[in-house]
Amino acid sequence: MKKTVCAVLLLASIASGVNAQEQPSSQNPSNDPDNLAKEYFSQIMGVAAASTANTKMYQFIYEWIGTPYRLGGTTKKGIDCSKFAAELYEQVFNTTIGYNSRNIYSKVDKVSKSNLQPGDFVFFKIRSRNITHVGVYIGDNRFAHASTSRGVMISDLDDAYWKRYYFNGGRALTAATETMDAEERVLD
Repeated sequence: MKKTVCAVLLLASIASGVNAQEQPSSQNPSNDPDNLAKEYFSQIMGVAAASTANTKMYQFIYEWIGTPYRLGGTTKKGIDCSKFAAELYEQVFNTTIGYNSRNIYSKVDKVSKSNLQPGDFVFFKIRSRNITHVGVYIGDNRFAHASTSRGVMISDLDDAYWKRYYFNGGRALTAATETMDAEERVLD
């Protein structure tokens, strides 16, 4: 709750500062609340503003950062990696996905690391032959996940630990369809 209030106050103060300028809003794209939110989440999560097209996803992640890890947990009192990914997909994409990382992996289209897009899943095999961890890619080689040691956080796929255990990426059908629809709208 505190994070949401802080984010709203920060965005409001930025917006009021921008409104104090004498330029008309039609000539100043930074007056747009969506642009302000994109810039804010871009800075907080360490991704390029161009990658933050889905502000609903970034806001969801921001509100969960710091939630402790709890195996089988499903609330802000504690959550595990697959439940975090499932909750994100339920709230942001209105899509129900699997109940554990292996189940989720069985329901996605496989995506190479070089073709990951924000909203794609990233899967890891940590000291196992099986998939043991899942996160959600947010852009610029970063992903959100529920870590056993630090809870919900953002990590870099190029960190030695994650690089070592990275297995594959995956795109849910809904996310792939929304990405294609957005690209078609841009082309129109």
